[in-house]
Amino acid sequence: MFYCIFISCFLHIPKFVSEAMTVNISLCFYKTPEEFHHEGDVVIGAFFPIHTYYSPNKVPHPSVPYKYMDNYLQYNFKNYQYILALVFAIEEINENPNLLPNISLGFDFYNVRFTEKETLMNVCFWLTGQGQKKILPNYNCAKNNFTTALTGTSWTTSAQIGTLLQLFKFPQLSFGPYDPILSDRGQYSSLYQMAPKYSSISRGIVSLMVHFRWSWVGLILPDDHKGYIILSELREDMERKGVCIAFVKMIPLTLTSYYNKFWENMDKTNVIIIYGDVDSLTGLMRNIGQRLLTAKVWVMNIEPHITDYADYFMFDSFHGSLIFTHKYRESFDLTTFIQTVNPYKYPEDIYLPKLWHLFFKCSFSDIDCLLLANCQSNASLDVLPSHILDMTISEESNNIYNAMYAVAHSLHQMSLQQVQKQPHENGEAMAFFPWQLNIFLKDINERGNISLDWRHKLNAEYDILNLWNLPKGLGQKVKIGSFSANAPEGQQLSLSEHMIQWAGGFSEIPQSVCSESCRPGFRKVILEGKAICCYNCTPCADNEISNETDVDQCVKCPESHYANTEKSNCFQKTVSFLAYEEPLGITLASITLCLSALTAFVIGVFVKYRDTPIVKANNRGLSYTLLITITFCLLCSLNFIGQPNTASCILQQTIFGVAFTMALATVLAKAITVVIAFKATFPGRMVRWLMTSRAPNYIIPICTLIQLLLCGIWMATSPPFIDQDVHAEHGQILLFCNKGSSVAFHCVLGYLCSLALGGYTMAFLSRNLPDIFNESKFLSFSMLVFFCVWVTFLPVYHSTKGKVMVAMEVFSILASSAALLGFIFAPKCYIILFRPDRNSFHHIRDKTHSQRNKSLKI
Repeated sequence: MFYCIFISCFLHIPKFVSEAMTVNISLCFYKTPEEFHHEGDVVIGAFFPIHTYYSPNKVPHPSVPYKYMDNYLQYNFKNYQYILALVFAIEEINENPNLLPNISLGFDFYNVRFTEKETLMNVCFWLTGQGQKKILPNYNCAKNNFTTALTGTSWTTSAQIGTLLQLFKFPQLSFGPYDPILSDRGQYSSLYQMAPKYSSISRGIVSLMVHFRWSWVGLILPDDHKGYIILSELREDMERKGVCIAFVKMIPLTLTSYYNKFWENMDKTNVIIIYGDVDSLTGLMRNIGQRLLTAKVWVMNIEPHITDYADYFMFDSFHGSLIFTHKYRESFDLTTFIQTVNPYKYPEDIYLPKLWHLFFKCSFSDIDCLLLANCQSNASLDVLPSHILDMTISEESNNIYNAMYAVAHSLHQMSLQQVQKQPHENGEAMAFFPWQLNIFLKDINERGNISLDWRHKLNAEYDILNLWNLPKGLGQKVKIGSFSANAPEGQQLSLSEHMIQWAGGFSEIPQSVCSESCRPGFRKVILEGKAICCYNCTPCADNEISNETDVDQCVKCPESHYANTEKSNCFQKTVSFLAYEEPLGITLASITLCLSALTAFVIGVFVKYRDTPIVKANNRGLSYTLLITITFCLLCSLNFIGQPNTASCILQQTIFGVAFTMALATVLAKAITVVIAFKATFPGRMVRWLMTSRAPNYIIPICTLIQLLLCGIWMATSPPFIDQDVHAEHGQILLFCNKGSSVAFHCVLGYLCSLALGGYTMAFLSRNLPDIFNESKFLSFSMLVFFCVWVTFLPVYHSTKGKVMVAMEVFSILASSAALLGFIFAPKCYIILFRPDRNSFHHIRDKTHSQRNKSLKI
């Protein structure tokens, strides 16, 4: 309810102003002169504009030089605050008994005109005393001392007047924005700028851009030396902070340019920086207001000076603007003073009657153009809308206040010196030349503690204001933060974001970027020929992350970590190995135990039927040895399953090599025994010795010792060790046993394959030897399978990684062991268990007799 009433009240402000502006304006309003005099013993000349003058096309006057036909005049009552600040400061000084006792300050005000010629004429009139005669007839100028000239707000006005005053070393105080040209002591030795040097405002503006992540901004600057200076500073600070310039528009001299190329590409960005002074930006801001550009955030160094609100539309182009103003000491007494000002209290002020006539329905007397007392009751300047007269103390008003105190302290110091040298009589006016004041102005302290040289400070502090102008005419400037270049890095900018009202069309912090931000997991790729703020986003490479937006390079995760799917975080990898708990480990372990149990069963069968012909005929002792070694071959695969350690890594290869060597040597011994047994049919001395001495059985320890020697050399030179593979499986660190020496491992495998090849050769040669239980065919086939398994193992082993590689080695061990068990002992077990009739001496005799008869017939 309160909000509705609040909005309703402010919606009546335009109506109030409209009614005021549509009253019948008296001729006295135009007859009243634009200059006036404020009485004082020592007089200050004030030269600044109350009107806003602009020439859209600068059409030259046909006869008057330096004058234009299309000059337009508009009252800018915001500038009237400068006069009020001047009056307030002078009254405060005159009432101070400790400062300039018995001496009063006064001033002559001159409204700065269209051209340089008119401005300089006013200065000449004032210096010669003709100006006071023009303002006050029969005025005696001899009794007044002229001290200083107060000029502003444009640097051009101060420069024009300063060129003339410099001839006489006449002191001049400029209250407008600081300008480097005016600081040239060779050209303007008696000109003093009251405004501080804005050396860090570009840093403050860029810090604001960085804070809100506005990396794509436009610049609108005056087409003069100040514009190019600030452009250079902004470019440097923006490049250092990674902020890019979308466009740079220099404000042209004529308004016609505003309607063609000037407004092109304005929609490329949502944030536009405007820098300049009131005079250079008046036409621009008028055009912006007329175009109703509400979807822009304007960042400025001055507030919008728009006095034409004839449309009285609810929305304003500058609502939500952010304004950097130099931080200064606020004078609340001045605000109170403005509230008490009226034309009857200050009859010499010719602008107060005009204000009362326009806005409070006061009438002028037709005889002498004096203001009649028929005004609205309780008329006061503080009821006027802020776009007409702002109650917030401006920076220029603060500079005027300080300037008056600088003059007062200078005069006070000079008066004390004169009294010490030559006391003057009571009532005698203070006599001095204006140029003498320069000595004191250079080092005077305003109110005893602030030097005029504060303008030389390299770093300054700024308040950041947010313009609330919804509905239009509200004109409230709210402090939402500050910037201090002297503060530590990271603490220079202070903002209260919750207080900011953004421009129309933005419900949250506006975005102003050339390219959308690259979210975590992506990195920027700068486009060739484009600004660094214009880029594409590309995903981070494998195992690289970016956990922030708009990163230039992704960061590689440590070897012990892995990148998540989004590539925004690195996570600790889990340790992995071929464990018994996982399906692959359980499967391989189960197969191992089953085959081991089956081997034990075969051993039991052979032990039980040890006296049968089939067991005795195939060298019972070697069969037992082979079955036992096959059991060890099967069980050694369990060393490859589970978490590896140093002992298991060494035992893996040692037991594997020795066990399979014994198995293959046993097969070789069996094959040689078969050959020797058939050679015994035609016995010689050597054959009989081999049969009686059981020499083939020595093959097993000899071959085993050779393998032990190879393994010993391996373990001594480069033994297996625990290693980890961080790349084999995503998100895991695989623990495995590194072979240590690849050459030694392949030598062990090569030796096993050579034994298998030798066993296969001997068995193949004896495959057709006549015998009922000749197992040479089975031995040769088992050796062929063994050889194929391990020859196939090598390329597969080297092409796999991780657990699959370990599982492949285990599978090869099981496959080759199963081949030995199955092809050699399965036929025998079948005869023993399922065809016992063929495992008898009677069957053997019949089979032998049948084979002999076939031989005789042949």
